[in-house]
Amino acid sequence: MSQHGGSVPEAPPQLPPPPSKMSNGVYEESHLKVLRLLETDPALSQRELSHALGISLGKTNYCMRALLDKGLIKMQNFRNSDSKLGYAYLLTPAGIVAKAELTRDFLKRKMREYEILKHEIEQLRQEVEGS
Repeated sequence: MSQHGGSVPEAPPQLPPPPSKMSNGVYEESHLKVLRLLETDPALSQRELSHALGISLGKTNYCMRALLDKGLIKMQNFRNSDSKLGYAYLLTPAGIVAKAELTRDFLKRKMREYEILKHEIEQLRQEVEGS
């Protein structure tokens, strides 16, 4: 009971903060998105990735460097060209594992968010029906 005599609606369960790092050091949802895009189209340029992700080219480059440094992707020259357009970004075996882990963690987080939203919607329905 509140001090005003009415009942207080039950608080929805709280989300834990998103993990800042996984055990293998991969960080952020953007890494998962990059890995997923590159798995389907390794020939995407960083500019195309940037557009598809809706993030700046600089952030895309930073993300790609992090994935390269961690050994999750590798760059392969698929034609004799000095142009960066001649490169493909391939997932390494570690990248495939990391993508699976990121996907699992992302799905768990989204399911928790869904459950919280479902709870909030039910509370709102009860409030509307009680009015």
